[in-house]
Amino acid sequence: MAEKKTHNIVQTESTGAKPQVVQTKPAGNATGYRVGAIVLWLLAIVCEVLAVLYLFGKLEITFLPTLWVLIILIVLDLAFVIIGSQLWKKANHIKPASKKNPTLFWLWNNMGVIVACFAFIPLIILMLTNKDLDKKTKTIAVIAAIVALLIGGAASVDYNPISQEEQAAAVDTIEGNVYWTQFGKVYHTHEDCPHLNNSDTLYTNNVSEAIAAGRTRLCKTCAAKDSVEVDENGFVVAKDDATPVEGGDEVSDTADDGVKSLD
Repeated sequence: MAEKKTHNIVQTESTGAKPQVVQTKPAGNATGYRVGAIVLWLLAIVCEVLAVLYLFGKLEITFLPTLWVLIILIVLDLAFVIIGSQLWKKANHIKPASKKNPTLFWLWNNMGVIVACFAFIPLIILMLTNKDLDKKTKTIAVIAAIVALLIGGAASVDYNPISQEEQAAAVDTIEGNVYWTQFGKVYHTHEDCPHLNNSDTLYTNNVSEAIAAGRTRLCKTCAAKDSVEVDENGFVVAKDDATPVEGGDEVSDTADDGVKSLD
């Protein structure tokens, strides 16, 4: 029998969404994260407006070269977009939108990408059409803005958005604490899951907290072990007569040590 992997278990902070463990301080709430995201996104638009005003000579900055001014404003714009998007995604994991309206669900989960487009595309167009910029400055500034748009858009995408219905199904199905890793994308109901073999440190809390931390899907190995039905994306499927699955239970160690940690 393979030797059981010993993990360093770290109990995470609670967001207040159906907490089952006592925490030292709250991690926040969806409304607070959304307000923070909106404020940062507004600052991103302000940076774009300042860049546009500078291009049209409505804002004078004489102590820096034109290229430096544009690059600084683009970098600040990007920083505000990315940080705002991370806060918005955090809020969506705490309080997700419903899939009953697919269009609204898509818009709600892609607000960061939409803001990124608004924050850079008009500026790119205006720089390309500006006849007063010298060729070198225009080329470098436009490339910088395009790269910022691509980075900001990619960082703003929620590649595994969870819906209100999927979150409710997971909360109703899984009780007790679950486990996840620092860089993993899923949560586990068993500490001895073979996909956790290469992870020394595990984080634990209830399933609501795992989802709030961005681990929106259940490990399919754990799902099979618990006889929990999941869809093709790993989201728990709701069942009217589902019996809650106790997470965090100790089970016999039958995992193959050769399985690598992917989660």
